Amino acid sequence: MDLLTEVYKICNLLPPEQKYILANQMQRSALSIPSNIAEGWGRNSPKEYRQFLSVARGSAYELETQILACVNLGLLKNKEVEKSISLLEETRKMLISIIKKLNEQL
Repeated sequence: MDLLTEVYKICNLLPPEQKYILANQMQRSALSIPSNIAEGWGRNSPKEYRQFLSVARGSAYELETQILACVNLGLLKNKEVEKSISLLEETRKMLISIIKKLNEQL
């Protein structure tokens, strides 16, 4: 959820013409991560939970690409996205760790 909050903050820094295109996509990717974690957990099935965690991990990679694209296009500065990238890396590591543990159990 911290990542989602941070992404919304950096989206507010984007130029107005990008708020309806790139910002919307970034927000959707960021929202997808905790949403898929929650939905998978609510399924009460380790196999389904693993599948939803995999979707969340994919959304994390998608979000990283979008953030880096903003930097490469000069829409955001490295300093502005540092916290988002850090939270994203932490989230991805946690997802990978949980998926690995579930794989060992199944």
